Amino acid sequence: MTTLEGVPNKVIVQHLGMVQGSTVRAKHFGRDFMAGLKNIVGGELTEYTELLQDARAEATQRMGRQALALGANAVVNIRFSTSSVAAGAAELFIYGTAVRVE
Repeated sequence: MTTLEGVPNKVIVQHLGMVQGSTVRAKHFGRDFMAGLKNIVGGELTEYTELLQDARAEATQRMGRQALALGANAVVNIRFSTSSVAAGAAELFIYGTAVRVE
């Protein structure tokens, strides 16, 4: 998986189409409370950092499974996107192009 338009030192021999993965995550009261306290004194909001890392990993795994189901051995031009879907909840979306490389 790469954000590049191709895989270095490989030739794309087949484009299999767009693949995607997503997850919707909501704030957890305990994490939100701790983040609110941290916001007063400053510093990294580690609770949210961990939440977003988990969301990226889950969405990426889902996209990878979709690519494998199509017969891909690589995904190129990967992009991430986020959007708010409800008060306190957001979707993390990843997409790219499934390809076969040699």
